[in-house]
Amino acid sequence: MTANSIVRIAGLNKWFGDFHVLRDIDLDVGKGERIVICGPSGSGKSTLIRCINALEEFQEGEIVVDGIELGPNLRRVDEVRREVGMVFQSFNLFPHLTVLENCTLAPIWVRNIPKKDAEAAAMKYLERVKIPHQANKFPGQMSGGQQQRVAIARALSMDPALMLFDEPTSALDPELVDEVLTTMRELARSGMTMIVVTHELDFAREVGDRVIFMDAGRIVEEGRPADVFSAPREERTRAFLRRLLRTGAPHRPATGIESPRGRIHGETEPPTDAAADRRA
Repeated sequence: MTANSIVRIAGLNKWFGDFHVLRDIDLDVGKGERIVICGPSGSGKSTLIRCINALEEFQEGEIVVDGIELGPNLRRVDEVRREVGMVFQSFNLFPHLTVLENCTLAPIWVRNIPKKDAEAAAMKYLERVKIPHQANKFPGQMSGGQQQRVAIARALSMDPALMLFDEPTSALDPELVDEVLTTMRELARSGMTMIVVTHELDFAREVGDRVIFMDAGRIVEEGRPADVFSAPREERTRAFLRRLLRTGAPHRPATGIESPRGRIHGETEPPTDAAADRRA
C-alpha cells in the first residue's frame, strides 16, 4: 500500500456457499481517486464494495482502508465504517425519522458529536445537495431523487474518508437520474475519494479517473475511461460494450466502440444479497 493509498485489496476471495463470487481481487485506490466499476449483473461489483465496508464477510485476502486492516474475520469493523460512507440502490432511510434526524443519527451516536453541532453539519450537507428546505420532511414525502440526495448527505455527515456508491441511480425514474448524478459530480470535483458501481457510462467517462470492468468475479480490465470505452483490450469487455449498444440506449456519435450515453435501458443490478448473487 503506497503512502497515497486509501484502499488496498490483496488476494480477495469470497464464496456464497459453493459459489465463488470474488476471485483473486487486487486493487489499490489512491486518495482523491474516482473509481468506476462496471460489468454485467452478477459479476461481483456490489459484493466487492460491500466487502470494503464490511457489509459482507470474505474468506481469503486482505482489505486495508485508510490504514485500518480488515481481515476475513472482520476485526475492526466499527473503525472502518466510521471512515467509509455508503449510498445504496434503495436509499435505506429511516422512514419514521425526518431528513435532518436521518442525517444526525450516526454522528450523534457513533462519533459522539453534540446534537447542535451534528445538526449544523447536516444542514451544511443538505445545502450541498440542494435540499435544505426538506430538512423537516419525512422520506415518504419526497421523490426518489430527493431521497437519494438525502442518503448522500447522510453519508457525508459522518465526514468519511471514502464514499462508496452501489448503483445509486438504478432505482430512480429516468427523469430523476440527472439530479443525483449532478450531486455526485460536484462531490467528485471537491476531491472526495469515490468508488462507484454504475452503468452510467457518461458519468464514468466524465468523472472517473479509472474504470474497472468485472466479469465472473474477476477484474477483467482496468484503465482510463477513454481507453476502456473506446479501445478495450479484452474481448469480454468488447462484447459487453457491444451488447450495450444493441439495447438501443441513446448515445453520442463516436468512433469505434464508444459507450452509449446515459442509463443502460433494460439492465439493472439485482439485489446485492447472497441469494441474488447465486442466481447470477
